[in-house]
Amino acid sequence: MKLICIGRNYAEHIEELENEKPLDPVIFQKPDSAILLKKQPFFIPDFSEDIHHEVEVLVKINRIGKYIDKKFAHKYYNEIGLGIDFTARDLQSKLKAKGLPWEKAKAFDGSAVVGKWIPKEQINDVNAIEFSLKKNDNIVQKGNTSHMLWKIDEIIEYVSKYFTLKIGDIIFTGTPAGVGKVIANDKLKGFIGNTEMFSITVK
Repeated sequence: MKLICIGRNYAEHIEELENEKPLDPVIFQKPDSAILLKKQPFFIPDFSEDIHHEVEVLVKINRIGKYIDKKFAHKYYNEIGLGIDFTARDLQSKLKAKGLPWEKAKAFDGSAVVGKWIPKEQINDVNAIEFSLKKNDNIVQKGNTSHMLWKIDEIIEYVSKYFTLKIGDIIFTGTPAGVGKVIANDKLKGFIGNTEMFSITVK
């Protein structure tokens, strides 16, 4: 099982980090060891002083696929979730400045929160999912999949050109604006609509 992540998929997030708008989806991966264990807190790693939260809508792949056409992509997932792509922003900035890969800043142990899953049929439109992240009961990120530069089915089509998608693979579809630093004792809760999808504590 692999975690495939899409970067720079919301225009306002691109602007807040002063990044260049990509011509194609930006793809990176996290290993399965990045998944934060259920009911465990997120421990800030000792190699970073600037860990950021990035809340994202997740898609769980339910069949094997390669070179998937966009019009058939909806057949390859039947569950939608929500999670966090934790990022060591200080480390990422240093790596980017040197033209080096991001893995140390993005794929470290515990860097991927995977919340509960909702059957796709319970969602009216996967291209209009409202989601949000609360930090200490204050909304810090709010997004809607309608604002994605590349929608879910387009992401599946693009990713499957390069990587065979397998049952259980999870796609992180990108984060909206509002990313920010977490500190010890922060409480993070993620929502799709009014449904709580995860709740974690930062240590």
